Amino acid sequence: MSEPIRFYFRGDVHEVHGVAPTQTVLQHLREDLHCTGTKEGCAEGDCGACTVVVGTLEDGELQMKAVNACIQFTPTLDGKVLFTVEDLQQADGALHPVQQALVECHGSQCGFCTPGFAMSLWGMYLNQEGRAPTRCQIDDALSGNLCRCTGYRPIIDAARRMGELPPVAFDRAALAETLRGLQRDAGTVYGFAGQTFHAPRTLDELVAARAAHPEAVLLAGSTDVGLWVTKQMRVLADIIYLGHVAELKTVREAGGFLEIGAGVTLEDAYGAVCRHYPGELGELRQRFASLPIRHAGTLGGNVANGSPIGDSMPWLIALGSSIVLRGPDGERTLALEDFYLGYQVKDLRAGEVVAAVRVPLPRPGVVLRTYKLAKRFDQDISAVCAAFAFTLDDGIVRDARIAFGGMAATPKRAAQAEGALRGRAWDEAALDEAMAALARDYAPLSDMRASSGYRMKAAQNLLRRYWYETRRDDPLPAAALNAFAQA
Repeated sequence: MSEPIRFYFRGDVHEVHGVAPTQTVLQHLREDLHCTGTKEGCAEGDCGACTVVVGTLEDGELQMKAVNACIQFTPTLDGKVLFTVEDLQQADGALHPVQQALVECHGSQCGFCTPGFAMSLWGMYLNQEGRAPTRCQIDDALSGNLCRCTGYRPIIDAARRMGELPPVAFDRAALAETLRGLQRDAGTVYGFAGQTFHAPRTLDELVAARAAHPEAVLLAGSTDVGLWVTKQMRVLADIIYLGHVAELKTVREAGGFLEIGAGVTLEDAYGAVCRHYPGELGELRQRFASLPIRHAGTLGGNVANGSPIGDSMPWLIALGSSIVLRGPDGERTLALEDFYLGYQVKDLRAGEVVAAVRVPLPRPGVVLRTYKLAKRFDQDISAVCAAFAFTLDDGIVRDARIAFGGMAATPKRAAQAEGALRGRAWDEAALDEAMAALARDYAPLSDMRASSGYRMKAAQNLLRRYWYETRRDDPLPAAALNAFAQA
């Protein structure tokens, strides 16, 4: 039996029947609800014209996050609250400080991208709770919004100006109480025209749904699957949504590792890891994707996807992370590097799902660095992503773990280069041998992002950069290397 989709919208509980489970939130807004302020620019989560803010209950607390409406499916809104640019105007007709600031700072020209910018700024406005944002926070909040005519300076000015205007209250407690009344105790199934959307609430329900529907598509953040529909025009008969499984959204420390549930968003997962590895992973976190993508996508989804150009896998593998799988026969754990058998081929048994990722906590002597090379700083896929985690003891490489993305059909360690370094003095002679060995570890492809020759030279030079930063005698600070690279 199909149950309606229920979410809070424009001051009331909104129920949805009779739409395809793969209808996007953007389509529902524009075509069914006639809220046309939210725009479609790219239909792939890149330009930000479709940005909305979605509120969810996480551990009983209201979380407000900007996401891309163009790749989120309407059934994922069940039990949540949706805000669009139409919600910003005050009851007396006055503009919200976000809107007023955009007007005062001349932050709009053609206006097509402006609703998305306004919603990203509003999301930041709510979460700053009166605190003045830093330039880094502003850049991060706007990392998913593209403007082709205004330029970003007046929009950044508006981000600063909005906090100087008289504040507008937002009743989080009342909204949270409303959402509590929309929560369901058990899994639901929504169906239309031969398509079904299964939304389990527990891990056991998820495993049972997977066993009953082995061909169903597993949906987490929709940052990849959404494009199957909007760009590839695929029809998905059965979908199993992981977004309501509370057990997949936990983060805990135990036994020297950080266990991150497969349903934890990229933003929250990287936030948890960066508390332990702030300098090592801080920049990669910011550059991983835009904030709306990190708000929606999950670390478990990124790992399960196993893309050879995914940015999470190199550092996870370099640290020696493991993956927890759950299926009809129970739970098993394996090293993440052993999970990838070939291009888009994983060691997943029938009925298994990714339940968690276990990341080792910092250990004495282990020095981690990550580097991402892409054509743009923000919102770009890597040409090469490198991670190095060496155990250094008095100038000797006791252990070396090197992993790259973009260099092979899977995220892969550099076994030859590692072997050339173990037990050696961390000097330039050992470095040169390891750099040469990388050519035996990888045979990278040429594509639109980089040639094979560029990738190999870049990988070798990143290993040299790691040496500059970590060598025993006169290491070169990362800040100096960054300045040199940007000069």
